[in-house]
Amino acid sequence: MTGTMDQRAVRDEHHSVGELVSQAAEQLSRLVRQEVALAKEELAEKGRRAGRGGGLLGAAGAVAYAGFLALAGTGIAALSLVLSVWAAALIITGVLFVIAGVLAAIGRGQLRRATPPTPEEALGSVRADVEEIKERAHR
Repeated sequence: MTGTMDQRAVRDEHHSVGELVSQAAEQLSRLVRQEVALAKEELAEKGRRAGRGGGLLGAAGAVAYAGFLALAGTGIAALSLVLSVWAAALIITGVLFVIAGVLAAIGRGQLRRATPPTPEEALGSVRADVEEIKERAHR
């Protein structure tokens, strides 16, 4: 009679271990889906930053081009007219270059924040999850 009870206890134990494994697999699957979603969102944000940074650098290039054109006009004005005309052109050229410098600095900062294109938060979260699973497995 005790042999039959021992067999039932073993069967019940295996059944609950199977349920635990099933639950763990389900939770792990859900966790992986959540981590992938977090990684996607993080990469999308970095992509948006890279786009803004690239756009600002493009604008800086356009303003710098206009500044070079103004500088050429300044040189012409300096050779052909009195000091006040080329001085005014030189001031405008300086202002354009300052604008180009500010746009370039902002764009460069945006690009730096977008690189490297790895999802750092998601990777950190995955590492923490793996450590937690390892700790619980050793208990």
